[in-house]
Amino acid sequence: MKKLLTVAAVGELATGVALLVVPSLVGRLLLGTELTGAAVVIGRVTGIALIALGVGCFPGTTALCGMLTYSVLATLYLLYLGIGGEWVGPLLWPAVVLHAVLTFLLAGAWCNAHYRGAR
Repeated sequence: MKKLLTVAAVGELATGVALLVVPSLVGRLLLGTELTGAAVVIGRVTGIALIALGVGCFPGTTALCGMLTYSVLATLYLLYLGIGGEWVGPLLWPAVVLHAVLTFLLAGAWCNAHYRGAR
């Protein structure tokens, strides 16, 4: 079971990284058409989610690690979008703040879990 979960986690991680780095190529290979415009942004957020899923499912990690990974990467990417200014809707900045707060809370929970485990 552990080997199967590892293979699945690595597959999701690889697909997530590919979507994050070259979403248009992944779109062309999977869907037969390149991703353009807002679809590239959505593809990258999907890639972030797949990376977090892979992290959370990797043997020896927890769902907390997966959620922390997602929240950190989503915060950074949404912040990047906001600073770039091309893709800024009315809920972008509230989403950045929400993910930043969630990242802080999840990081605190992760530190508490590791502190208790180290004792």
